[in-house]
Amino acid sequence: MAEEKKAAPQKVAVKKSDDKPKRTARIKKWFRDMKSELKKVSWPTPKQTAKNTGVALVVIVVCAVVLWGFDSAAQATVKALINIFA
Repeated sequence: MAEEKKAAPQKVAVKKSDDKPKRTARIKKWFRDMKSELKKVSWPTPKQTAKNTGVALVVIVVCAVVLWGFDSAAQATVKALINIFA
């Protein structure tokens, strides 16, 4: 049986500039994509925004009051312990 010699595949040199579009084209494409994605966003109404803002402010105030209470209790405890052992 005769063996056939296979020719090694030739490598073709590819310029890097051919692979990627120019920087400005990529930036333009990014902005176009961003604009199309922002059109898909379900934006809240002003009434929903005001309601959500109010809820966030109430939660912040409640958390601040609770932390202030814990801090005051811890401060009073430390002062009492210092007075006992000093």
